[in-house]
Amino acid sequence: MQTIEMNKKAIILLQDWDPFHIGKGAYEVEIADVVEELQSLDHPTDLAKRIREIYEHSYKIWIPIENCMQIAYKLLAIKYEAKSIV
Repeated sequence: MQTIEMNKKAIILLQDWDPFHIGKGAYEVEIADVVEELQSLDHPTDLAKRIREIYEHSYKIWIPIENCMQIAYKLLAIKYEAKSIV
């Protein structure tokens, strides 16, 4: 799987994730930022912290790190599959 396919899968996953229950389509900027971070981060905790920072910065609403960890693991699974690590 190439980077483009990895990004598409990550975007679909993030579009389905609605941490503030405001509906799909509300997080386009945040999704782009998270996908960019996914390129450079390989540890779930680091990615989860960045996800929380990105979403909290935009919406000024706190997200439990556990919620961010769940999505971070899923995103890293997509990344590792793309790089044939798994």
